[in-house]
Amino acid sequence: MKIKSQKDFFAGLMFMVVGIAFAWGATNYSIGEGARMGPGYFPLVLGVILTGIGAFVVFEALVVETEDGEKIGNWAWKPLCYIIGSNVLFGICLGGLPKLGIPSLGLIIGIYVLTFVASMGGEEHKPKEVIVLATVLAVMSYVAFILLLKLQFPVWPSFIG
Repeated sequence: MKIKSQKDFFAGLMFMVVGIAFAWGATNYSIGEGARMGPGYFPLVLGVILTGIGAFVVFEALVVETEDGEKIGNWAWKPLCYIIGSNVLFGICLGGLPKLGIPSLGLIIGIYVLTFVASMGGEEHKPKEVIVLATVLAVMSYVAFILLLKLQFPVWPSFIG
C-alpha cells in the first residue's frame, strides 16, 4: 500500500507511539473503574484515545489522495533546539541544580527565561513583544498556580526569600 501523505502518515505514527507509551505506563498504576478511577485510569484512557486518533490519521494518509504526496521537509533544528533548551532552562530555574551550586531562581524568572530563549527560535525576535508575553504569562501563572491552586514551589529566587 502506498503512502499518499507522508506528513499525515508519520504524524499518525507519532500519535500512536505516544498513545501506546501512555497506555503502557498507566498499567503500572491501579486503573480502577469509571465510578472509582485509580491513578492509572486517565493516562490509560488518554493513551487509548491518542492511539485511536493516530490510527485514523495513518489510515487516512494511506487512503486519501494528495496532490504532491505532502513530503516531509528538513528538520527545523534551530527552533527545535531553542524550544527544548528553553524547557530545560525553565526546569533548572524552577528547581536549581544543587549539585552544581546553582540555586533555584523561582517561577517568575523561570518564565521570563523560558519565553526569551524560546522566542529566539523564531524567524524574528521582537524583545518588546517578548517582554509583554513573558509578563502576561508570569502573572497568569502566579494567579493560577500559586493563588488559586495553592501549589508549593518557589516563586522568587531562593537567595531573595
